Amino acid sequence: MSSNPHYLSGNEIRNIFLNFFAQRDHQILPSASLVPEDPTVLLTIAGMLPFKPIFLGQRTPEFKRATTSQKCIRTNDIENVGRTKRHHTFFEMLGNFSFGDYFKEQAIAWGWEISTQIFGFSPQNLVVSVFEDDDEAFGIWRDQIGVPIARIKRLGEDDNFWVSGPTGPCGPCSEIYYDFHPERGDENIDLEDDSRFIEFYNLVFMQYNRDASGNLTPLQNKNIDTGMGLERMAQILQKVPNNYETDLIFPIIQTAAQIAGIDYHKSDKKTKVSLKVIGDHVRSVVHMIADEIRASNVGRGYVLRRLIRRVVRHGRLIGIDGEFTTQVAETAIALSESAYPSVRQREAAIKAELQREEANFLRTLDRGEKLLEEIINRISPIQDEQYRPSSSPEPNISGLPEPNISSLPEPKVSGLPKQNISGLDAFTLYDTYGFPLELTQEIAAENELDVDVEGFNAEMQKQVERAKAAHETIDLTVQGSLDKLAEHIHATEFLGYTQPATTAKVEAILVEGVSQEEAEAGTQVQIVLDKTPFYAESGGQIGDRGYISGDGILVRVEDMKKESDFFVHFGRIERGTLRVGDHVTAQIDPACRRRAQANHTATHLLQAALKKIVDDGISQAGSLVSFDRLRFDFNCPRGLTAEEVQQIEEQVNTWIAEAHTAKVEVLPLAEAKARGAVAMFGEKYGEEVRVIDFPSVSMELCGGTHVSNTAEIGVFKIISEAGVASGVRRIEAVSGPAILDYLDLRDKIVKDLSDRFKVKPEELPDRITSLQNELRSSQKELESLKVQLAIAKSDSLLQTAETVGDYKIIVAQLEDVDPESLKTAAERLLQKIANGAVVLGSVPEVGKVSIVAAFSQEINKKGLQAGKFVGAIAKICGGGGGGRPNLAQAGGRDASKLPEALAQAKSELKSALG
Repeated sequence: MSSNPHYLSGNEIRNIFLNFFAQRDHQILPSASLVPEDPTVLLTIAGMLPFKPIFLGQRTPEFKRATTSQKCIRTNDIENVGRTKRHHTFFEMLGNFSFGDYFKEQAIAWGWEISTQIFGFSPQNLVVSVFEDDDEAFGIWRDQIGVPIARIKRLGEDDNFWVSGPTGPCGPCSEIYYDFHPERGDENIDLEDDSRFIEFYNLVFMQYNRDASGNLTPLQNKNIDTGMGLERMAQILQKVPNNYETDLIFPIIQTAAQIAGIDYHKSDKKTKVSLKVIGDHVRSVVHMIADEIRASNVGRGYVLRRLIRRVVRHGRLIGIDGEFTTQVAETAIALSESAYPSVRQREAAIKAELQREEANFLRTLDRGEKLLEEIINRISPIQDEQYRPSSSPEPNISGLPEPNISSLPEPKVSGLPKQNISGLDAFTLYDTYGFPLELTQEIAAENELDVDVEGFNAEMQKQVERAKAAHETIDLTVQGSLDKLAEHIHATEFLGYTQPATTAKVEAILVEGVSQEEAEAGTQVQIVLDKTPFYAESGGQIGDRGYISGDGILVRVEDMKKESDFFVHFGRIERGTLRVGDHVTAQIDPACRRRAQANHTATHLLQAALKKIVDDGISQAGSLVSFDRLRFDFNCPRGLTAEEVQQIEEQVNTWIAEAHTAKVEVLPLAEAKARGAVAMFGEKYGEEVRVIDFPSVSMELCGGTHVSNTAEIGVFKIISEAGVASGVRRIEAVSGPAILDYLDLRDKIVKDLSDRFKVKPEELPDRITSLQNELRSSQKELESLKVQLAIAKSDSLLQTAETVGDYKIIVAQLEDVDPESLKTAAERLLQKIANGAVVLGSVPEVGKVSIVAAFSQEINKKGLQAGKFVGAIAKICGGGGGGRPNLAQAGGRDASKLPEALAQAKSELKSALG
């Protein structure tokens, strides 16, 4: 390839890189999922992450050499996206890897060859860096490659030394930078100058092992891990000013710009930032959903939700009012499908998730804007009718059950200076209502207000500390003590699948998290035995109950937890003194175990029925298996119909009646999946897994306890089906012996209602319907009477109308009139006086003031707007409000100030109109 290469597309760059190393005996491997196997990270954040177990010596590699194009997600510096040339949340890392094969000399030579001979970079445009103590790499670059000494920079550990953690494999790095301005010379080269340099290739030489003392010893097998940023290479080769204007991202930006009706190149800086954020984030969310990540309020689901919301918010900032994410996603899918076919295969799921999240967040934005406007009105008069509140409440999509809007906590005003929205208010909007801080700042600025960002950050830090404190409390009370004991006691042997009781030795006793040698009767304890039949809480199933007994000793076991490899028995010593080393008998409560087994197997049958009747793509999103009920959460974009719920219940009961026998096996994970066993997405499994198979009905990977035959469940009953979060539904049900408890409770309720209404149980629905109709009729009649009363009271005010210049004004107080009726009265009076202004006030209940202003068009032409006018007047009563220029409503708290407020209103009207 010549030194002036022709234009290369992103796809061509990717293929050239992979083929270059394939020709050098590297196995081309597909990109790993964005959901990593490594449980310590939420998302795949680097090209080497899928190979980390190999680098750490935990897994033997299938190939000595490999090359990949790995999709990655990082959000640690999300605020820089769109503002710098090269920050992204989604990016592709091209890499070549050696597992104990070639090392520095060959990696450097190939890095230089592909950069200069394949991609055609002139050596004059390249600068390299090495770790400050890595004389070997320095010598290779200088003597074998021929890079001038002035263009080899030694950097410190922060820049050029890779570590996997405080201990373990590590090694120096060497990076290749592209120099956009070699004419500036080789003196005083500063690689931090991103206007001149861009790092595009990083070579990691994994050659040491670091121990706990920080000592480095050479590894027996040395490894190579390299990374070349695809987006950065595209920027250089396509000769564009930033990564966003490459063919990998810019078509998405253009789609968003077309929807907004704007031209990217003619837009201001702020608009370009929003377009770049949309371009970057849409790539992220498309690939995340394609890898079966669903939006939620926790973990990687929260990362996805946050990214989607940022796309929607930046869409609004550039003037897009309606839904648009599926349109830009289509462009992203088209750009990616050749390299990642799964995005096209999952197109329907991607668009459905985006549409659902976008619609929900748009409602959140509307709701947050209304709450923010209330805060602004309390600080200063309304500046614009754009944020006028609606009478219709908006739904809560926080992931919690739908609340009553009237019961939502009102954002508190903290008494900060007039031109400042408090950090507490901003945090309440963010934390409780999901309203972004950036949007609070933007709307505040439009109203000539500031936001106390330091106060917001302080509130955020308090929340972090509360969460951290809660976590540390749990960690220190049990796990911390067990960690200290781990060197002296053995892991617990679990016998509970086959044995309901066993003899065991007391290995450890904890009292309030502190290790003790003995504990007396009456003490709450945590006990570790060398072996146990007690199932510890896991996989949604709660822990067993039962007893630990010995010579004069009885401990009631109330809960079971598993901490690392130890089963911890939580309970209370009923009699005797328990000592470390005692030999005891551990016995589960068989009745509780039977109930848990029935409910757990019922969840498996329930999932199978959902897949059969509703959608085969349904997957588990969580579960709870207790002694009295079961709860099953599943991913589904819609609610189930009553008919579907009935069919599911009937199907589960049919399988129960057919008496299917369980087949339990421990299999290699790959074999279990090949047989069709259902795994919970995102769950981490070992090399061998336990498979619970009810042939022709259900096969799942599960470590819980189950019935040996479905007939043991007896009967299954669905109690409820409802949504618990965006795209997540929940079914609650009972089965087995718990059915009797459920029926007893329902029977008592029905008998009580029958006695109260004095009707037979079968007549209850008709009686309740009749009462509801009567109540609705009475409420309508009451509302009508209130309006009629307000009109009657207001008609008498026509005689009090005052003439001011060419206009008539009415300013008066009506007693005991609710806000809606007050508004109706004001509108009616304005119609009758035609050209003028009406301001009415009332005290509908203790501690509440209502004020309405209705202005004619002629009044508006005089420069008076009802929204601004009534908002200012209401401040006298300790409140605020606003609305349209012709009709607005406000509220207050101090009823004693209403006469003063109305007097002020009359005075201002006379002054303005006279």
